[in-house]
Amino acid sequence: MKLHLKIWRQKDKNTQGKLVDYWLEDVNPHMSFLEMLDTLNEKLVLSDEMPVEFDHDCREGICGQCGVMINGLAHGPLKNTTTCQLHLREFKDGETIVIEPFRSKAFPVKKDLKVDRAAFDRIIASGGFVSVNTGQAPEANSIPINHETAESAFDSAACIGCGACVATCKNGSAALFTSAKISHMAKLPQGKEEREHRVLNMVHQMDNEDFGHCSNTEACEVECPQSISVLNIAQMNYEYNRAKVLKK
Repeated sequence: MKLHLKIWRQKDKNTQGKLVDYWLEDVNPHMSFLEMLDTLNEKLVLSDEMPVEFDHDCREGICGQCGVMINGLAHGPLKNTTTCQLHLREFKDGETIVIEPFRSKAFPVKKDLKVDRAAFDRIIASGGFVSVNTGQAPEANSIPINHETAESAFDSAACIGCGACVATCKNGSAALFTSAKISHMAKLPQGKEEREHRVLNMVHQMDNEDFGHCSNTEACEVECPQSISVLNIAQMNYEYNRAKVLKK
């Protein structure tokens, strides 16, 4: 399998970047997308060229570190799949693949395909702590959470913080990410104590990080590898308005 790659190369956030052409021949269609980049980097190192910098960690679709734009799509053409779980069999022999970093004012490019997603960390940190009694864990059946609530909270908690929602949103909004984190705890009894404080602080921090505003295009849900629902955004808006009223 032969591929023509157009990869964004950028030395650092203060340097102008550009797309650079590379060609790979005899690549296995069963390779993952990141294994293909590993193969390219091995070729570049042997040619005394700088390898392409890109984020990755678990390569199991869990950590959310590997996100890039592939032919204009966050994580590539396969729906509900992270970049590391995408395989070359999804592309055609001889195809040109354009690979770029996630684009957002809040995600400055560090180098090549690596972006700084520390804004997400600051949003989570702004939510503060959860008040719980320490000591021996309670018996699971004694925790007053019904099945539907637990499943709904788990669906929100499935967000891996990859940033695809921001990258694919025309406004660069972090509403889906932030709302998933807020909804997760708002639905559980463990999160009730700091409920108002959490949503006000996290929304305020999201606005401070220069993310855009949500205009309900729902593109975020379409590109999310975990299929996080935009209903979380409605939940966040409810929690925010509720907190504002109670704080008066």
